[in-house]
Amino acid sequence: MSIINPSGKDIIRVTTELCGRPLTLEVNRVGFRSTASVLVRYGDTVVLGTAQVGSRPVTLDYFPLSIDYEEKFYASGKISGSRFIKREGRPSDEAVLIGRLIDRPIRPLFPKGYRQEVQVVATVLSMDPSFRPDMVAMVAASSALMLTGTPFDGPVAGLRVGRVNGEFKAFLTPEEREQSDLDLVVAGIERGITMVEAGAKEVPEDVIVDAIAWAHQAMQPAIALQRELANKVAPAPQEYELVLPNEDIQAVANQWVDGKLGEKIRRPYPERNEVVNEIRWAFHEAMAEQLGLDAEEYAAVRDEYDEAFTLALHNDVRRGIVEEHTRPDGRALTEIRPLSSEVGILPRTHGSSLFTRGVTQGMNIVTLAPLSYAQLVDTMEVTEGERRYMHHYNAPGYTVGEVKRLGSPGRREIGHGYLAERALTAVLPSEEEFPYAIRSVTEIMSQNGSTSMAATCSSCLALMDAGVPIKAPVSGIAMGLMMDGDTPYVLSDIADAEDFAGDMDFKVTGTSKGITALQMDMKVHGLPVQVLRQALEQSKAGRAHILEHMLSVLPAPRKELSPYAPRIEKLKINPDKIGAVIGKGGETINKITSETGAEVDIKEDGLITIASPNGEAIEKALAWIKSLVEEPEVGRTYTGTVVTIKDFGAFVNILPGVDGMVHISQLSNKRVEKVTDVLQEGQRVAVLLTGIDERGRLSLTMKNVEQPAA
Repeated sequence: MSIINPSGKDIIRVTTELCGRPLTLEVNRVGFRSTASVLVRYGDTVVLGTAQVGSRPVTLDYFPLSIDYEEKFYASGKISGSRFIKREGRPSDEAVLIGRLIDRPIRPLFPKGYRQEVQVVATVLSMDPSFRPDMVAMVAASSALMLTGTPFDGPVAGLRVGRVNGEFKAFLTPEEREQSDLDLVVAGIERGITMVEAGAKEVPEDVIVDAIAWAHQAMQPAIALQRELANKVAPAPQEYELVLPNEDIQAVANQWVDGKLGEKIRRPYPERNEVVNEIRWAFHEAMAEQLGLDAEEYAAVRDEYDEAFTLALHNDVRRGIVEEHTRPDGRALTEIRPLSSEVGILPRTHGSSLFTRGVTQGMNIVTLAPLSYAQLVDTMEVTEGERRYMHHYNAPGYTVGEVKRLGSPGRREIGHGYLAERALTAVLPSEEEFPYAIRSVTEIMSQNGSTSMAATCSSCLALMDAGVPIKAPVSGIAMGLMMDGDTPYVLSDIADAEDFAGDMDFKVTGTSKGITALQMDMKVHGLPVQVLRQALEQSKAGRAHILEHMLSVLPAPRKELSPYAPRIEKLKINPDKIGAVIGKGGETINKITSETGAEVDIKEDGLITIASPNGEAIEKALAWIKSLVEEPEVGRTYTGTVVTIKDFGAFVNILPGVDGMVHISQLSNKRVEKVTDVLQEGQRVAVLLTGIDERGRLSLTMKNVEQPAA
């Protein structure tokens, strides 16, 4: 029986092939009351994309678009691993990041001044375990928006691309992701790229560009399919009004600032800001006087005039770059702001740094802990996963000179922290090389653009200060862009003024060998791959300059850990012996921990780590564990306890869980009539292990073995 659509609409379905699998979009099956809803299927992954549009514009100075990615445990046949919470609650960091991933290529495709409230929700209903569902969700979100009738200049599609054995591939399996040296997300429209994000293992710039070009070509069927669906549904265009600056007010502002900007304000920060603020105050005084309004009356229109002044300021920034090749602070297009750095600035932390670039400043603190402190990850996609390296980013209001209520981290903070985390992940030592959980926290002290890159640079210095043996140091830079028609002007190390007035924010991190992370957001509707190539090549020189500065402060990781960091020793045991270390109900391991003061962590593969700031505690715990897992060695003398006496001999416990037999003939150099003439249960004796038979039975002797004093 076919499903009933209460509105009497026919189910519309379109299908194409995308990267070797059928991609299907379907409407009118579910989501009857939403403005638009699309059911998307790719393999066994099914995602519902819904878009809801408010009925009237809201009084805000920004576009109220919200895009959420909803992961459902049932989609992967899971129940949450939490003992106390079984329903989905607050989105995981991963879900938040995917929501941002979908939002960033879509938001710029709405016209400036659009103020209708739009909510997009991409819900994963079924997840094919052979690939990640995030790019299917992006198609679902874009497809729904295409059917709303809003002025959305889509469609958008995206691909997550890896490189396996030198070849690019989308929708990688978990096994292929392990082999890949690249994890690249590319989103775009038919005519260009709108968003790039990547993590990479020191991949060269030209490979990155080739991957972006490959992805943009490969996603075209998904873009064409969305257009086909929109043409079949033919949604009615919605009426709307754009909230744009008053043209008359803008003309007045442009006329007033003429001759007051330009070269006169091309100064370093914060001097430029002070001059701009003086001009801004003079502008408002002049406008109030010109309008014949007192302070209270002018307050009612001040925001409109301030917006017009800001736009005139942005236009001046663009004009300076395009016409004079000079930036707001007087720098050349490829020039980096002044740099200064310090390490070891906090006495009790395990590692610390202070990185300053212009007015942007990040302080970073690294904390080391045993592997047991790794973050457990329980999501729709990940079961019993661990996050050993964690980067957290904080930027309170005072960093931009504002009064701002403190709260939990928002999307921006999570996103910036994740970008810096990806930047360093590729160069971290393995668990075997460095058995520590690592938390890196960036406290932004001052903001004027590129704070995520300050977080990357300061984190790298703090890791080296902590003695983490990273494979290579990493630096980061934010690139900007001004498009003058078809002519691009690429800017190295952008500051706030250039970010606000510009067309691109392109963050690049890497070592001297290649890229470790990327994040690009566009403000124009699509960018040719060639412009990205130019930006990447220009970023290489900038990163090298910054890296040279960082290495002048600390050329390599410190050889010794902080005296306040825990010391960790490793021991690899036979996995079959894990039970002996843990004991019944954890009795043994708890006893080791309580009596030695050391922390003990055991992995399933038999890797044991013992951690404590006290070396003596580590040695004590290590000796204890070794005694528990020691294998019996023929020819070695042991001191053990008599556990059982028989007529033919006695059984002696020589190691935990290991007993051997002393035959009555081996109790003494003299003849022994009865075992009890020589031994009693519980007696401590020295024995020599003489052999182990094919069944694992141990033969012991007391002949010619010196016995312990009674």
